[in-house]
Amino acid sequence: MLELLTSTGNTPFSVALAVVVLLAALQVVGLGDLAAGDVDVDVDGDMPVDAGLMSLVGLGRIPFQMWLMILLSLFGVVGLVGQSALAQMTGSALSPWIAGPVAAAIGLAGTGYVSRPLSRILPRDETTAIDLSALIGREAQIVIGTARPGHPARARTTDHFGQVHHVMVEPDNPGQAFVENEKILLVRRDGDVFKAITRGDHYLPRLD
Repeated sequence: MLELLTSTGNTPFSVALAVVVLLAALQVVGLGDLAAGDVDVDVDGDMPVDAGLMSLVGLGRIPFQMWLMILLSLFGVVGLVGQSALAQMTGSALSPWIAGPVAAAIGLAGTGYVSRPLSRILPRDETTAIDLSALIGREAQIVIGTARPGHPARARTTDHFGQVHHVMVEPDNPGQAFVENEKILLVRRDGDVFKAITRGDHYLPRLD
């Protein structure tokens, strides 16, 4: 097995499986968001996207990191099994420049096939492209830091699809500050920073 994984012709497939192991390890230790799941993609109509092709390969049906792990797993397994079988039958494996694209095509098709049933039981990707201005008017919650005018803090909000976004927020009014866990309302966007107002109930006594 070690010889199969370290063979020069199998390098792309071994690397793909190593990346899967790394992503799985990051999920276990709670750092998965840093790897893939915590980046908002702001795409508008200027970028042509073949939605039919994306749907065919399963992209957008399930969270991106899971989609990537399935794709890399299939690519690696198909490549290694195919190269091993070919070497046994003919005495030599294909060049990775030939085997790689073939395994990638099979992997993409397989990922699309696997993603369809998974999409029925899993939430869609948190990073589905939307115009971030659509978040204006949404409620958010400060998750890291204290937001002051000129010093934004990190906040978590959801779009109208229920997908999570992390944005930088600062008060819209001078003299205000938002502390961690405080709930706020996004009222406008200034570049990459959202302006917000407090909901006004953070310091009220809780009844529970």
